[in-house]
Parts: sequence; C-alpha cells; structure tokens
Amino acid sequence: MLSVMITGSAFFPGLFVTLKTWLLRRQGWQEGDAVIMSARLVSIMQSLLASASGVLITTYCYRDVLHARHWLATWYVWFATPYFAYDIVAMFLSHRHRRRSQVDTRPQSHLGARVVNTSLREFLRRDTLMVTHHVGVCLFCFPASAFWRAGVGDFFQGCMFLAELSTPFVCLGKILLQFKQQGSLLFKINGLIMIATFFCFRVLIFPYMYWAYGQREGLSFWAVPGTLPVASNIAAALLVAPQLYWLFLICRTAVSRKGHGFRGSAVSKQANNGPSEMTKPCPEGKEAAD
Repeated sequence: MLSVMITGSAFFPGLFVTLKTWLLRRQGWQEGDAVIMSARLVSIMQSLLASASGVLITTYCYRDVLHARHWLATWYVWFATPYFAYDIVAMFLSHRHRRRSQVDTRPQSHLGARVVNTSLREFLRRDTLMVTHHVGVCLFCFPASAFWRAGVGDFFQGCMFLAELSTPFVCLGKILLQFKQQGSLLFKINGLIMIATFFCFRVLIFPYMYWAYGQREGLSFWAVPGTLPVASNIAAALLVAPQLYWLFLICRTAVSRKGHGFRGSAVSKQANNGPSEMTKPCPEGKEAAD
C-alpha cells in the first residue's frame, strides 16, 4: 500500500501544478488567480473520486455493514491521505496570494519575507479549524481507517467518503464568486444544493451510520450508542462537531447575502485574459475544499 500512498502524493500536487501551468501559459491568467482556481479544481477532483468510491463501497457492502469487504475502502484511504497534507499547502498559497494582492499598493521594499511570515500567521489564525481538521485526518483518521479497524466496517468507511459529495458545490460557489456571478440563477441553485448536500452527507450521515448498525444488530437507534465503545462515540462527536460549525457559517452567509446583498470577491474577468488578481478572501463558511 505504500506505493498507493506515493501515487497519491504525486497525483494531487502534480494535478495542481499542471492546472496552474495551463491557466498561466495557455489562458493568460495571473499567478494568484491561477493558484486559487487550480486548488479548487483539485479539491473538486478529490471529492469526485472520494464520492464515487463511497457510492461503490456502500452499495456493495450494504447487506453486511460490519463484515462485507471492498478493496476501495482501504485503497482510497492510502491514496487520498496525502491530499490533506497537500491541501494545507494549497490553502496557504491561496491565502498568500490574496494577502499579496491586498498590499500591492505598498512600497515593495517593505514587503518580502515579512509579508510571507505575516501571511502564515494570519493563515493559521484564520483557518485554524480547517488546518486542525486536515492534520487530524493524517494523524488519526488515517491509522484508524488503515490499521485500527482491522478490516471491519468497510460500509462505514464508504459513508465517510460520501461526505465529500458536498465539496464540488462548495468549490463551484467559490468559482462563481471569483467570476462575480453571485447574482446569477446558477449561483442560487448551487447554494441550495450545497446546503442540502452538506447537511445530508456531512451531518445526517452520522446518525444514519448509527441507524444502519442498529438494523444489523437488531437494536433501536437510541440503543446503539450504549453498545459501542466510548471511544467510537467520542470520535463521531469530534468528526461531526466541525461539520455543524461549518454548516452554521454557510447558512449564516446565505442569510446575510439575502438580507444585505451579495458580498462577492473583487475578481473581475478580463476579456480573453482570464480573471484578474483576487483582492479579498472568498466569503464562504468553509474555505478549501474537504
């Protein structure tokens, strides 16, 4: 499986570099916009791969949610874990380019390493929860999924992959903001689908897994937590807590836009030359794509 992880370690950064190069050389985009767009497209790709794996695993293992096996349940864990390490770097690069665009009017002699250090501190402060989430996936979720579950529960692993179904809509919303399409019908429809998929596959998926386990063991939904190890219940709570927080932010942003107008990014599309440099962070509740 180490070769699978090495493949994932090359695939996601390689895709990012390829997309960025294509946007810079073939589409004439500026550096910052190319970095931000490439990061979002890679997030969409990872989420589609994870979602497809989740669908295949859950449909195959549904008849025995504990002991049915599917090779993707282990294979994709090894392949996708490097993505979360890569994504921390991609998020920082996106943040740094937004930071640079905000200080472009200052004398260049005052910039340099100090701006980079300031950007890193601001990034860690602004995206503390997201960085913590990604580090937790690498340090705890990976060994739990690859080793500690001892081949049991591929169905539930597939359910966790299904959480990525909301990510394409999160990223599409940010892309539409980047092109100042926040007043379009597509943006509004995408926002509704984003909220619905986020709620279903990042929040309701947890009680659904409890229910599915109860059906297998002949237990009511309310009796399931008492039959599971305390560590399992704590892990589920730790996983769902940030999802509830991000859902709150997304809904709050949607209500704010409806009541006070849209607050889009200051990106504008230039004729035949791609979008101009971003000057504001994307006002989404969840900044990168999970």
